[in-house]
Amino acid sequence: MTDIPFYQAGISMTQYESLDVALTRLEAAMRAGDLWKSQVQPEPSAFDSEQPFNADTMSMGQWLRYVLIPRLRSLMEGRHPLPDNANIAPAAEVYLQENRSSVRLPILEALRDVDNVLVNGELRPQEGQ
Repeated sequence: MTDIPFYQAGISMTQYESLDVALTRLEAAMRAGDLWKSQVQPEPSAFDSEQPFNADTMSMGQWLRYVLIPRLRSLMEGRHPLPDNANIAPAAEVYLQENRSSVRLPILEALRDVDNVLVNGELRPQEGQ
């Protein structure tokens, strides 16, 4: 028996499993770029924003860490329907422009995976597959 993850072994995943992989990649990219631990917990009132991505009350990094990832994980854990549209990566590209490419690009790639899972139900093909 090999230790190849089932998503690399050609076995199809559910949308929840695909989203779990995409969110794990996103968190890993944020951690690798030191964007995870540098995000200060927003004030409770910051979550009341009606702006997309809470842009008026949070940085993109805060929104990813404290809003997007926890909300999607909560939906998955409860086996609730997932949003069927997403356009997170293009918005994040605008908001993360100030970050170094080595930080920004892996996060954007992970967000493209999240978008694809939400819209198409599966991960994007990875290079070399």
